Amino acid sequence: MDKEKIAYHVRGILEALGEDPEREGLRDTPQRVARMYEEVFEGISYTNHQIAEMFGKTFSSDDGDDTHTAVVMKDITVFSFCEHHMALMYDMTVNVAYIPCGKVLGLSKIARICDMAAKRLQLQERLGKDIAEIISEATGSPHVGVLIKGSHSCMTARGIRNASAQTVTKTFMGDFRNDPQLKALVD
Repeated sequence: MDKEKIAYHVRGILEALGEDPEREGLRDTPQRVARMYEEVFEGISYTNHQIAEMFGKTFSSDDGDDTHTAVVMKDITVFSFCEHHMALMYDMTVNVAYIPCGKVLGLSKIARICDMAAKRLQLQERLGKDIAEIISEATGSPHVGVLIKGSHSCMTARGIRNASAQTVTKTFMGDFRNDPQLKALVD
């Protein structure tokens, strides 16, 4: 990530807004924004495959026939930025469920996968697909469900300004596509 270039352009944006980038409160803003972007857009540097490898620490599933067991983690908090307006997507919660196929993922890794996938310019629909794809690769399971609920500042703070609007997306892979009981696990 080119932080110098980001700082240069943020300074230009401040000037285009009619602000004085040399005034006390803004003097270091371009560099602060560049450091923030490096953090909040960290996921741009990695493919889904690389994230699956990075957070793919699994453990052998001992139960022999684990097809009747589902791992479900709910209310994982993330935020992201919409790629259309670079506006904050906030108050986002992610529910993830998968059926182990011989191995289980470390629980903290599920939350880390969601967090890293969200650290990109993103669409909520793609974020659900990315999380499902990464979880599937990391666990070796084709059976994954992801539900995301979130607010988008491009809806709440501008345009229609509907503060209570919430977007819900659901992504289902494998057995989650056609099994209502499995789908219910992510709700």
